[in-house]
Amino acid sequence: MTTEDRDRRFPRRVYGTGQEPDVRFSLANERTFLAWVRTSLALVAGGVALEALGLGLQPGLRLAASLVLIVAGIAAPVQAWVGWARTERALRADRPLPSAPLALPLGVAVTVAGVLVLLGVVLA
Repeated sequence: MTTEDRDRRFPRRVYGTGQEPDVRFSLANERTFLAWVRTSLALVAGGVALEALGLGLQPGLRLAASLVLIVAGIAAPVQAWVGWARTERALRADRPLPSAPLALPLGVAVTVAGVLVLLGVVLA
């Protein structure tokens, strides 16, 4: 790849460093990015559906669970982008792959939403 080709790719901060990795690894990284985006859509849709459908849950807990899911759904694309860029840079520099920094907080958020729904069912 020429320097001119590298300068045209976005983001330059990622593609302007290191060597071009095996395309299979880059494509796997992209699939992981897309999986995070799908997760984001599911979290937002779940939060909206939970509040819109009601489902006979205690209203305050239902709203809290919905908001937790929607906020987690907003955070997931941030994880997608940051994770994709960090992994792509690591691949290009032949370094160990980084972990997903927001995976634990998102997992905790989904757990909290589940507990809120459970409490909403019990207390309804």
